[in-house]
Amino acid sequence: MLTAEMKYIIRNFNAGSVATVDVNGRPKVSPKATFLIFDDATIAFANIRSPGTIANLRCNSSLEVCFTDILSRKAVRVSGTGEVVLISDAPANIRYPFQEGWDYLADQISAFIVITVTAAEMILSPAYDCGLKEADLKKSNLEKLNAL
Repeated sequence: MLTAEMKYIIRNFNAGSVATVDVNGRPKVSPKATFLIFDDATIAFANIRSPGTIANLRCNSSLEVCFTDILSRKAVRVSGTGEVVLISDAPANIRYPFQEGWDYLADQISAFIVITVTAAEMILSPAYDCGLKEADLKKSNLEKLNAL
């Protein structure tokens, strides 16, 4: 389900916006930046300080995550279900990659949200429809960032 291009964006622009639904049916979006890809249909993030996201997932496991490559103006939308797995219950194949990748945060991680991907799609900026090329967008956007 996750293509090589999608994985590239998730790995390199891993600040994903996680959308869940609260008990009143209102959408809630929260940024997370501890994503790991486990396979073509499984990603996960660490719960460090996400009480609202955790509460929402316990009521409704459906979620979406959007990862945006701000240079190429491409995004990946991942839809799926999230399972909250307490760190004490997490198998080693989930626990250890997080502890290695975010060792400085390891003592703050209380759980993992394991996402079973049910759909994934690339979203392209309308700039591509106008004939702009990825290299041009990257150059222009990098110039803007460097000017900050």
